[in-house]
Amino acid sequence: MTKAFAEQRGWPLQVIDLREDFDYDVPTAAKVTKRVPCSACGLSKRHLFDQAAVDGGYDAVVTGHNLDDEAAVLFGNTLRWQTEYLARQLPVLPARHGFPRKVKPLVRLGEREMAAYCVLRGIDYIVEECPMAAGNKHLGYKATLNALEAESPGSKAAFYLNFVERMAPLLSGHLRDEREALGQCSECGAPTSGDVCAFCRLVATASAHEPVPIELISRTSR
Repeated sequence: MTKAFAEQRGWPLQVIDLREDFDYDVPTAAKVTKRVPCSACGLSKRHLFDQAAVDGGYDAVVTGHNLDDEAAVLFGNTLRWQTEYLARQLPVLPARHGFPRKVKPLVRLGEREMAAYCVLRGIDYIVEECPMAAGNKHLGYKATLNALEAESPGSKAAFYLNFVERMAPLLSGHLRDEREALGQCSECGAPTSGDVCAFCRLVATASAHEPVPIELISRTSR
């Protein structure tokens, strides 16, 4: 679907195959690390997006995170008061220490609004959740927030947007502290707080194990 979208518009598309390019895949990484697949997937995407931006000479990475996504992440981070994550949950993060600027222009739009726009514009999109998302707590957070929204319309927007306006400025000191602590990964040169970045550690760990059989992936994805 993504390839067709890019081809129809004559846009360049860079495709990365984790198994071919890095000798591991998300299901295998999930089994090896004993964590949900979304953990390895998210870590891999963040690293590869950043690297693609740096290699391509781009100033920013723009993603399609919407209000439902951001509100669910904020809900989970607030439940545990994870200030280091809360400090980074902004619509725009400035470039720093080798990281490109991060921009999320769709954070004011909910999933239904985005789906309606796609229908009106004739843009094909995937309705189903990722088949490997089972066990992802954010799906539960989304369901909880949707129930709250049904009883009190506007709650999700108020929760996230008021956080950005009122609370996020109070956490800016955590971002400054983090920036000062970053060095370079000895393997790939990416910014990291340790000697080796989390992505390179994941590659080293997951690539040393046998791939998860494709039939097992199919069964666990149903």
